[in-house]
Amino acid sequence: MVCFCFLVDQERKVRRSKPVAGTCSRCGRGASVADMKTATRFCHVPFYWKSWKAVICTFCGAILKSYR
Repeated sequence: MVCFCFLVDQERKVRRSKPVAGTCSRCGRGASVADMKTATRFCHVPFYWKSWKAVICTFCGAILKSYR
């Protein structure tokens, strides 16, 4: 019997960000518009990248709105 075990993970990084008027609906702190990059890795080797914009909280890191 053969058993395969795969390790796949996803990592999000903020590339750039700038402040925006408004507050976070979860914690009430400031928000910012950020250029995000998502990398999906298989056994520590990245095989898929996606860039997108999002409005994120500067304090708790919650994604308030995404523009894909």
